[in-house]
Amino acid sequence: MESEGNSEKKMSSKPKKGSNIVPLTGAAALLTLAASLVITAINNRRNSKKKDLPGCNFRVNLSASEILKLADRIIAKSKEVHDAVASVPLDKVTYKNVISPLAELEAQQFPLVQSCVVPKLVSTSYKVRKASAEAEKKIDAHVSSCSKREDAYRVVKAFAAKGEWMGPEARRYVQCLIRDFERNGLNLTATKREEVQRLRAQMDELSFQYVQNLNDDSTSLLFCENELAGLPTQFLKTLEKVENGMFKVTLKSHHVAAVLELCKIGRTRRLVAMTYGKRCAKVNLSVLEDLVQVRHKFARLLGYSNYAEYALNLRMAKTSSKVLEFLEDISSSLSDLAKRELAVLKELKKQEEGELSFGVEDLLYYVKNVEQQEFDLDLGALKQYFPVNLVLSGIFKILQDLFRLRFEQIADSDVWHSDVRVFSVFDLSSGELLGYFYLDMYTREGKYGQTCVVALQNGSVAFNGARQVPVALLISQLQKDIGGIPSLLRFSEVVSLFHEFGHVVQHLCNCASFARFSGLRVDPDSVEIPAKVLENWCYESFSLKLISGFHQDITKPIKDEICRSLKRWRYSFSALKLKQEVLYCLFDQIIHSAENVDIVELFKHLHAKVSTFSCCCFVL
Repeated sequence: MESEGNSEKKMSSKPKKGSNIVPLTGAAALLTLAASLVITAINNRRNSKKKDLPGCNFRVNLSASEILKLADRIIAKSKEVHDAVASVPLDKVTYKNVISPLAELEAQQFPLVQSCVVPKLVSTSYKVRKASAEAEKKIDAHVSSCSKREDAYRVVKAFAAKGEWMGPEARRYVQCLIRDFERNGLNLTATKREEVQRLRAQMDELSFQYVQNLNDDSTSLLFCENELAGLPTQFLKTLEKVENGMFKVTLKSHHVAAVLELCKIGRTRRLVAMTYGKRCAKVNLSVLEDLVQVRHKFARLLGYSNYAEYALNLRMAKTSSKVLEFLEDISSSLSDLAKRELAVLKELKKQEEGELSFGVEDLLYYVKNVEQQEFDLDLGALKQYFPVNLVLSGIFKILQDLFRLRFEQIADSDVWHSDVRVFSVFDLSSGELLGYFYLDMYTREGKYGQTCVVALQNGSVAFNGARQVPVALLISQLQKDIGGIPSLLRFSEVVSLFHEFGHVVQHLCNCASFARFSGLRVDPDSVEIPAKVLENWCYESFSLKLISGFHQDITKPIKDEICRSLKRWRYSFSALKLKQEVLYCLFDQIIHSAENVDIVELFKHLHAKVSTFSCCCFVL
C-alpha cells in the first residue's frame, strides 16, 4: 500500500487526447459525470428494448419452477462432462480431454448456478426464494459428489504425472483439482473415504441450516418514540409503525447499528444488543456444537489434529498455534491503551446514566459521544453531506480516475426490482468492455440483510481463446428517498460502500484465464486487500470533497476542518475496536482447535479477558 500522502497524486490523472475523462473537479465534475450517465441511459433506452446483457450468462427473473429445472440441467451437464473425463484411458490423458473440459465447465456453469442461487438473496417472492434455497442445496450436493469421484481423480492424477503443462496458471489449476480431491479423502482407503463423505454431508447440512436460520429470522422489537430518543426523525420515518403508535425495530444490520450508535436510552440499546446477539440462539447453539464436533472428526480422518489445522493448511499461517500466538500478542500489546480508552467511556457513561456497568451495548454510543466532543465531529449531522446519489457519483469519478474505468448505466435491462441499476464497465484507454455490475442498494422486505458483493459470472479464457467477461452484484441496505428528502448516508455506510466497490473493481479487473482464480476467488489471505485499500480514500480531503455536498445545495462540500477531524477520528479508540476483532478470532480458533468446549462459557470468558467490559449477550 502506498502512503496516505500519495493519495491525491494517485487519483489525479492527465486526460489523454481523445479520452472521455472528465477534466473537472468537485461538484462540477460530479454533475458532468452524472449527466453523462443519464445521457448514456437515455440513448440506450432509445436504441434498445429490454434484453439480456451481451456476454452475460446470468439469468434474471426466473420463476420458482424455472430455477428448479435449470438446477436439474446444470447437474445433468456437469455429470455428463465428469463422466466423459473419467472415461479417458489413463494412458491417453491430455490437457484437451481432461483439464480443459473441467475448466470450461466451471466457467460456463458458474453464472447458471448463480442464476439459481442469487434469487434467495434478492427476490421479492417467497416462492422464488424458497426454490432458490432448494436449488442451492441440490447443486451443492452434486458439486460435493463430483469432488469425491475416484474415477475423475485417477484421470487428473495421471495427467499431472505426465508433467505436460500449458503454463503456470494451468499447472496451478491442476494442483488445486488434486488438492480438492484429496481434501475430500480420495487418497484414503475406501472405508475412510466413505466416512469422510458422510461427515462432509453432515457439515454441509449443518452449515446450511445455521445460515438459513439467520436468514429466516424476522424478530423485531417494539419501542415508543421516547425509548428511541436520539435517533434522527428521518430514521424514525423509515420504521414501520404498528397500531398503538409503537415503532418496529428489526434485527437487520442497518437498524441495529443506528440504535447502538445513536439511541440515548441505555435500556433500549441493551435490549437491541441482547436480542441481536441471541437471535436464533436456542436452535443455532445446538447446530454450532454439532457442527464443530463433526468438523473435528472430519479433519482427523484426513490426517489433521483438528479442524483449525485443516482449514489453515490453505492459509499463510498453516497452524492454529501460530494464529493463537499472533492473536494473543496483539491483544496483550493493546491492553494498556484499551484500558485507558475504556476508562474515558466509563466516566462519560457515569456522568450520563449514573452508576451502571459498561456493556458492549454502550461501546458505539459513547465512542460516538467522545469523538463528537474531542473532534467537534457530529456524525449524525455529517449525514447531511452524503446524499446517496452524490456519494455514488463521486465513487464513480474516483474509480474512473484511479483505475481508468468508464461506467455506463444500461437502461431497460432486465432486473429483479425497479431499484436495481445495471452498469457496463469499460477500460477508459482502450474502450474494451471489462464486464458488468448490478447495483441493488436499497433495503426491502425479503432481501438479504447484509452489505456484500456477489460474483455472478467469473472472467475466464476458453480453450479456443474466447474471453468471458466478469459480472458482479453489489448488495447494500440503504434507505430510499422519502417524501422528497434525499437518502442520506452515515459515514460508516460511506466507508462500507467504498469497501464493497473495492471488491467490484477487484472482480471486474481480474485477468485470470481460469474462472477458478478469477475475481473474488483469489487466495483467502488476500481477498480483502483491495477493498481495505480503497477505504483509505474516505479519509482524504480531495476524495471527501468529491463525494460530499450539503443535501440542499450539493455545491457545498464538507469543510476542510471536518476532513482533518475524520482522519484523526479514524484511529480513535482503535485499541478497543481491534480488541473486539481479536475476541471473535480467538473464539473461532479455540472452538475449532480444542475438544468439548463449552461454547457459551468460552465466549463469556474471552469477552471478560479480551474486551475488559461486561457482555450482555452471546453472539452466535
